[in-house]
Amino acid sequence: MFWLLTVHCASVCMAMPDGAVVSSFPPLIFMGVGAMTDFGPLISNPKSLLLGAAAQLGVFVAFFGAILLGFTGPQAASIGIIGGADGPTAIYLTTKLAPELLGPIAIAAYSYMALIPLIQPPIMKLMTTDKMRKVKMVQAREVSKTEKIIFPIVVSTFVILLLPSTAPLIGCLMLGNLFRETGVTDRLSDTAQNALMNIITIFLATSVGATMGAETFLNIRTIYIIFLGLVSFSISTVGGLLGGIVMYKTSGGQINPLIGSAGVSAVPMAARVSQDVGRKYNKNNYLLMHAMGPNVAGVIGSAIAAGFLLSVFG
Repeated sequence: MFWLLTVHCASVCMAMPDGAVVSSFPPLIFMGVGAMTDFGPLISNPKSLLLGAAAQLGVFVAFFGAILLGFTGPQAASIGIIGGADGPTAIYLTTKLAPELLGPIAIAAYSYMALIPLIQPPIMKLMTTDKMRKVKMVQAREVSKTEKIIFPIVVSTFVILLLPSTAPLIGCLMLGNLFRETGVTDRLSDTAQNALMNIITIFLATSVGATMGAETFLNIRTIYIIFLGLVSFSISTVGGLLGGIVMYKTSGGQINPLIGSAGVSAVPMAARVSQDVGRKYNKNNYLLMHAMGPNVAGVIGSAIAAGFLLSVFG
């Protein structure tokens, strides 16, 4: 098992592109996220991947909106990725495509991630009926340890071959998850989840803050970015809910569409919002683990969206 982790780590490091120091922080944060993530809900219900994909709708809507407002293609791509509700991914893509917009985009991305409990519930209530929100989902099947070890290897191999530009993000995410699931690298898993995450977060916040001079931050473009970020995030939530409604219809009412809103990749806050809203309409409703499937799928989806935009404009 150790050689497997060593080879995987080496491939991730070789895939890391040259560039600003800031660009190396998001992959390391992804490693910590992977170490904290249980892919069991996604493995037990692979259809959750579709909800994670549907929740990337806002990325591309905001991209075209930014183009209409006069931003360049690379700048519009960096703004659009805010809709993935994934701060590290937004920072990573921005450092590659539009470093001059790093400050405003980082502020918008993390602000809307923090405001999920305020932004998503009104959209969820608007798009679903009482009957839909009361649907109680059956308990998902138990996932074996072997499945949890094979999953990150298969996903990282497939995604990196499809979009090599996703290697730093997807590779580190799945490497961190292997630290967690193998059961023989407990110290590495604990370090990635705690000490490393805290240190990198401090470095990232300091580095991004250093770019936010008045001449680059206090201008009309910042207002446009904040507005487009809200539009992007809201439409991503709508996209996830539309996917959930389709699954509700095709499953004969067995899937609660509220879990679709968790398709944005803010883990685990978006899943908790799905749980909280569902419990308000059915006290016996436990949607958290069902919502974690789309939630972790959203992490993968946002990294793939970023990789696609990077391959086009990089």
